[in-house]
Amino acid sequence: MTTTKQRRRRARTRGLVIGVTVAALAGMTPGASAARDAQPTWRDCVGQGIPAGMQCAEIEVPVDWAKPDESKVKLDLARLPATESAHRIGSVLGVPGGPGANGIDDLKRAATDLTELRRRFDLVAYKPRTTVWRDQMPPSCMQPGTSLFEPQGQKQYKALAAAMTKALKECQNADKTGLFAHMDSLSVARDMDAVREALGEERLSFMANSYGGVPAAAYARLFPQRIRAMYLDGTINQVDGWRDQTLRTLPVLERVFTRFTTWCADTPACALHGQDAGAVWRKLIRDADRRPIPVTSSEFGKGELTGWHLRSFGFIGDPGPNNSRWLAFAEAVNKARGGDGSGFADFALGNARIWAAPGALAMTCADDRGYSSYAQLRKFRRQAEKISPNFGGASFDALGCTGWPLPVANPSRPLLTRGLPPFLGVGSTWGDYAWTESFTRMIPGSVTVGYDGPGHVMYLSGKTCPIQHATTYLTDLRLPKPGTTCPAE
Repeated sequence: MTTTKQRRRRARTRGLVIGVTVAALAGMTPGASAARDAQPTWRDCVGQGIPAGMQCAEIEVPVDWAKPDESKVKLDLARLPATESAHRIGSVLGVPGGPGANGIDDLKRAATDLTELRRRFDLVAYKPRTTVWRDQMPPSCMQPGTSLFEPQGQKQYKALAAAMTKALKECQNADKTGLFAHMDSLSVARDMDAVREALGEERLSFMANSYGGVPAAAYARLFPQRIRAMYLDGTINQVDGWRDQTLRTLPVLERVFTRFTTWCADTPACALHGQDAGAVWRKLIRDADRRPIPVTSSEFGKGELTGWHLRSFGFIGDPGPNNSRWLAFAEAVNKARGGDGSGFADFALGNARIWAAPGALAMTCADDRGYSSYAQLRKFRRQAEKISPNFGGASFDALGCTGWPLPVANPSRPLLTRGLPPFLGVGSTWGDYAWTESFTRMIPGSVTVGYDGPGHVMYLSGKTCPIQHATTYLTDLRLPKPGTTCPAE
């Protein structure tokens, strides 16, 4: 029986996992189409928070698309039919992030803000196989293989890899669904095409967000002729590789940190007011790398905060309502330099463990997220530290995937763009614009709109300017001018 503590831990894991080799199958697997469900039976959805008119159904897809006649997994679908059926264009499929987020929950959340888009489209959502896994994984798969740390040599790297391999294999052995080995985004993209076929659509339009950019790219790789339009909102560019994405965003994080230090200098309520806040932070992380700060978390027990923990999990670029997050950060830094790391303990220790939980990592490591060797890690760290003196270091997500025991099913590699329509991207200039723009610039004729403020996934945040651009693009296939920006809302 699941305990209350386990339920709380799962809920926390979802929140944290959700706010980046073998040759992949190149085309449709013979016989795969026959494995797809017949036309789904739509019914009125039931439950709390259901928008009026939402219909639900389900389809079956193979757990392993290379073996379409063997084990199946059921995927829940939902749709809000077009309100002007006489002028209906087709369907827009939402591609959720996470991985592990439920697209149906996204649609419930965004339905009111997408009223204009719904006039001409059925808005369709689905529950990806990663979400099915999240809800059904063995409890042992959420036991961390270790508490993540930044290896300082080959010996430490090998120890980390061995610990993670052991935990990942134990999770795989406990898995009764078969999904552990088949959550790469190429498999998810094939599921997306099964949804298209179940809808009876020759081509689909898409709204992908955050990690959803990885299966969106996989879909563009496998089924370019099936894409009518593709809207990307704060999406990762896995095509160029996770390490490249991190290096792209570090300069942005440095600029946001400069905003923080300027704000602190102008704000008497900031705990570091009257000091060089940037210098205080850099001294803190240097000192913590030499002498880790002992802490105790009510949830995660005793641990130590190194400079790597602080660089990875300490600063949040979004200042929050009334600058509440930046006020808390400054206070936590002020306490930590005196030896009290309590302001960072829960979040840092929690993430260091959750990003070492094999059940969470199984949803992402097969998309080529880990380091392949200590030499690769060391090279990346040198690059990151040169770009970002405040936050450079080994990426926690890649550290978690160190020791992945299976071939990388979806390696990062160039994307052929022939046959693809122009894409529209949106991203925050405080964060994920660099990801999204690096993706859309690969597709000839594409445009990315910059949202001039903090945030992530604008259409799920109800931001009217980005939503209007998305609606115009998806409806009329008309892009804004290059360089278009949206003011902060």
